[in-house]
Amino acid sequence: MLLKLDFSNSVPIYQQIRDQIVQGIASGELEPGERMPTVRALSDECGVNVMTIQKAYTLLKQEGYLVTDRRSGTTVADLSGRRRIPAATKEGLKLHLSELRTNGFSDEEILDLVSALLKGAKQ
Repeated sequence: MLLKLDFSNSVPIYQQIRDQIVQGIASGELEPGERMPTVRALSDECGVNVMTIQKAYTLLKQEGYLVTDRRSGTTVADLSGRRRIPAATKEGLKLHLSELRTNGFSDEEILDLVSALLKGAKQ
């Protein structure tokens, strides 16, 4: 698993890891049941502290994106049929929509932007 971490970014490293794993799941790059690297292996690969990876994995497990089994390790959860939006996602989306509206974007322009972004994410 190749993650692109920006150590000069104000977004914490654990959050960057979490976000990229969620994006990998959404794009199909990571499939349900796929084994994730161990915390130690991903730590070595990324060059970050083990606790940073553990924090990202813990967050992903709490949000239901990953599951851990003693025998099979950590795997991508089967999210088929799931339609739950985490509270933090709702709040973040509200903020971004407010920023767009404050900057003069109409609802139609926002929907066009979202549609274009979704098309780009599928490629």
